[in-house]
Amino acid sequence: MTDPHKYSFSFTTASLMINGMVQIAESKRNNSDFNYIEIFGNGKSATGKKYYAELNKRLKNLTSDEIDLLINGDLPTQKQICFLAVCKTYGFINDFTIEVLRNKLLVFDYEITDGDYLSFFRGKMQEHDELEGLTPQTENKVKSVIFKIYEQAGIIDSIKNRMIQPQFVDSKVLETIRKDNPNWLKIFLISDTDIKRL
Repeated sequence: MTDPHKYSFSFTTASLMINGMVQIAESKRNNSDFNYIEIFGNGKSATGKKYYAELNKRLKNLTSDEIDLLINGDLPTQKQICFLAVCKTYGFINDFTIEVLRNKLLVFDYEITDGDYLSFFRGKMQEHDELEGLTPQTENKVKSVIFKIYEQAGIIDSIKNRMIQPQFVDSKVLETIRKDNPNWLKIFLISDTDIKRL
C-alpha cells in the first residue's frame, strides 16, 4: 500500500478530464466494457492505459454517493466531484489548496503568485523528501498541471491571471461530501465556521 503521507505527482499524466472520469464511472456502474485505447489513447495502447489507470485511481477514492453525483450531476457538480477526487488522491494539491488558496481567500487576497507557490513548495521540502527528487522539468510540469486543474475546476479564473474564485457548492454536493467527511469541504475554500454550521 502506498504511504498516504507521501506526495504522488502522477497527476501530471492527466488534468481534470471530466468527460473521461464520467465515462469510466458509467462503465464501472453498468459493468460495460471501456475501450480506453480508443477513448484516451487515440489507438495507442500504452497512452490509453496510462490515462485510464490515473483516472481510475481517482475514482476509487470517491464514495458511491459521490460517484452518483459525478454521473448524474450537472457540469458544475461534475467539476467539483472531479476536483474532490483529485484532492483525495494527491496530497500535494490538497495541501496547497487548503493551506494557500483557502487561507488567502479567507483574508480576501484573491491572487496566487509564483512566490506563494514557491514558498509552499520549499516549506514542504522539510517533510517531503520526494520533492527534492523532482527534476526541474518535472517541477515545471507539476506546477503547470496544478494550475490547469484549478482553471478547469473553476477554482481560479485562468492560468494567466490566477485569481481565486469563491466557490458556490450545491446543497446536494455539500451534503454528500459532509456525509463522507466534512473536512473535504475545505478544498472548496469554505471556512471552518461555515463547515461547522453545516
